[in-house]
Amino acid sequence: MTGLRIESVSMRFDLPNGSYVQALKDVSLDLAKGELMSVLGPSGCGKTTLLNIVAGFLAPTQGRVVLNGHDVKGPDAERGMVFQQGALFEWMSVRENVEFGPRMKGVPAAQRREGADRLLQITGLGDFKDKAIYELSGGMQQRVALARCLANDPDVILMDEPLGALDALTREKMQGLVLKLWKETGKTIVLITHSVEEALLLGERLLVMAPRPGRIHKEYRLPFAELGVSTDLREVKTHPDFATTREEILSMIWEMEEEIMGRMEDA
Repeated sequence: MTGLRIESVSMRFDLPNGSYVQALKDVSLDLAKGELMSVLGPSGCGKTTLLNIVAGFLAPTQGRVVLNGHDVKGPDAERGMVFQQGALFEWMSVRENVEFGPRMKGVPAAQRREGADRLLQITGLGDFKDKAIYELSGGMQQRVALARCLANDPDVILMDEPLGALDALTREKMQGLVLKLWKETGKTIVLITHSVEEALLLGERLLVMAPRPGRIHKEYRLPFAELGVSTDLREVKTHPDFATTREEILSMIWEMEEEIMGRMEDA
């Protein structure tokens, strides 16, 4: 069996005072190989917790995650992670950062250099491969992070707010790059975001999660990611269904946020 399966996953964090936080409750979904899914919801709905469980950084209290027929038991190169901040090695060059994973796997120098150079060309960094990380802009650093993730050839790419710290123009360019890489590599991608617009653009499947305990509130299947592969993203936003769906989801999340605030006032 190929693809990613999340089976009845729940996550509870026990606190020192004897109480606990139920971060996730009975989350289940199947993601086929090559699908692109965005996940959003109000703060505290467990988006990042779910991503960390799929990555293997956290073990769920209940349930399991299955990838290509085997249980996820911890971090593994088959699942690549791209964080909001690139988490790059500042003392290494761009190329050395991209080569790091293959070097740890024992890939011969010539082969890993060829692979790194190819990925840097794809991500538009071919002229910057010998630069130090600190010489790059934030957008370029996130491109390096994507290339480094792809260099390990993971089956699934997990992205936790990867574009959240970028300015609007750079963010739009990076959104286009994510769609390009998704289509060219055929990778399965799960992307967490707080931006409804970004979730619409970068999710052929979009999950809206409800607040604590985190659970799937509604799922959408959307045409915008596929359209964005060959169409300017600004044009995609003019699609008649884009604004309608955006407002529907914004209203949904706004109601959830109001519910959370009401609980806090009553506490």
